[in-house]
Amino acid sequence: MDLEQLNQRKARLVFLTFASCYFLSTLLRAITATLSPTLTEEFLLSSSDLGLLAGSYFLGFSITQLPMGFWLDHYGPKKVELGFLGLAVLGCMAFAMAHSFEQLWAARVLTGVGLSACLMAPLTGYRRWLDVSIQMRANSWMLMTGSLGMLSSTLPVQWILPQYGWRPIFIMLAIFLVMAMIAIAWVVPKWHQPEHQNKDQKDIVYPKDIEPILSSKGLRSYWHLLRHPDFLSIAPLGFIGYGGMLAMQTLWAGPWMRNVSAYSSQDAAAGLFAINLGMLVAFWAWGFFNPKLNALGWSPRKIIKTFYPLNLLVQGMFIFYPTLTGAWTWVLFTLCCSCVALSQVAVGMSFPSQIAGRALSAFNLVIFTGVFIFQWGFGVSIDFWVSNHFDLTQSYQASMAVFCCCCITAYAFFFLRSGHNIRQIKGNAHE
Repeated sequence: MDLEQLNQRKARLVFLTFASCYFLSTLLRAITATLSPTLTEEFLLSSSDLGLLAGSYFLGFSITQLPMGFWLDHYGPKKVELGFLGLAVLGCMAFAMAHSFEQLWAARVLTGVGLSACLMAPLTGYRRWLDVSIQMRANSWMLMTGSLGMLSSTLPVQWILPQYGWRPIFIMLAIFLVMAMIAIAWVVPKWHQPEHQNKDQKDIVYPKDIEPILSSKGLRSYWHLLRHPDFLSIAPLGFIGYGGMLAMQTLWAGPWMRNVSAYSSQDAAAGLFAINLGMLVAFWAWGFFNPKLNALGWSPRKIIKTFYPLNLLVQGMFIFYPTLTGAWTWVLFTLCCSCVALSQVAVGMSFPSQIAGRALSAFNLVIFTGVFIFQWGFGVSIDFWVSNHFDLTQSYQASMAVFCCCCITAYAFFFLRSGHNIRQIKGNAHE
């Protein structure tokens, strides 16, 4: 049964069910930024330890993406997401009971594994169920819901932390995940293979460079996918631009505000709240305007080409005027980076719905590997500069300069390789 065959009320329930799960996923993803002072004090963490702990969530995300792509294409969003969420519940409980850095790290990896399908599962469904312009809207509004989760990980967590402590928070989140599993089992439609839905599907002729991906099995299909020009052209920007943005938003924005901008913990939490509120508004706006932009010929790639360079200018503020930066600078940074989230739609639209799970999951692997590398690497960089007699502000400044150079390189590659003749494969299961 396709989402298009559901009545409007049912369709909204499916979206809201997926969105509630993604809300919890992003809350758990970003909560380490708010808890970092508490965890640093309790477990005596260095900057590299903190980066490794936060990045462990994304490591768990990354290691599941390739097999998950096959499972999504074959078993569908409902079964795959339910299976993974059970692991997320265990991960939250393990984190709540951890008493060493190693236990915290292992629990975060397990949580990352368990929540790794919370965006890929609905996007795989939307690729088959929705038209191109509506996919752009659904994708942006899923990310808007994710921003709401990140928003909830800031001031709300900061307010309840003194009363209950961080361990009960993770127990409550585990309970909410169980409730989300019940909703998914009740609301989300079953999955059917395209050939069962449409007997004429086999008569569709795809471009020659798509056929090797469709006809290959196992890791060989990923080999053809990763070499495809449409995927290769945008992969570095996904790794550095998108992954780096999430690394900064979900971890290093908080320590920057405390250590460079001299914010208190409460003020830094308020700053993180503002950052995520800005992202929420940005994704709502992209979701609202994307169908209109698409009708005017503005593809996701064209939007990224036009707007992404703005964030490079903001990075210049961090590098050359670090003591003048604050929450407002981070809000500008994330707003100017928000267009890069459309890279997921760009990848999905470049390939048929039969391999949407693999294409999106492979790209998600690229993104979250980038998040892990930049969360950990930024902390390692700070420690390196401090050990070479830089003060803390200069260490953050130098680390941001390295990150900016990486972003410029990724954008230049995308600009040169992603020409205006990039193909979009339109339609859904009936394409």
